[in-house]
Amino acid sequence: MNEWLTLNEAAAYLKIQPRTLALWARQKKVPAHRLSGIRRCIWRFLRNELDAMLFVSSAGSADKGAANESTATHWWVCAL
Repeated sequence: MNEWLTLNEAAAYLKIQPRTLALWARQKKVPAHRLSGIRRCIWRFLRNELDAMLFVSSAGSADKGAANESTATHWWVCAL
């Protein structure tokens, strides 16, 4: 189910400051939906899109960590 989150709710969910999340939304670093307000921009976030972003991010970090370990192991073997 798609649950819409406000900026503050999404920031709390991601455990970051709302200003940081707003900056990332403007920079398109996170999936965000912009609603036009009269005086300011209003952001909304879908929880499942945030979850998907986190899953891809954590999977990429795990792959990068595995690559660093193999490189470190290779360096150690060469140093012997």
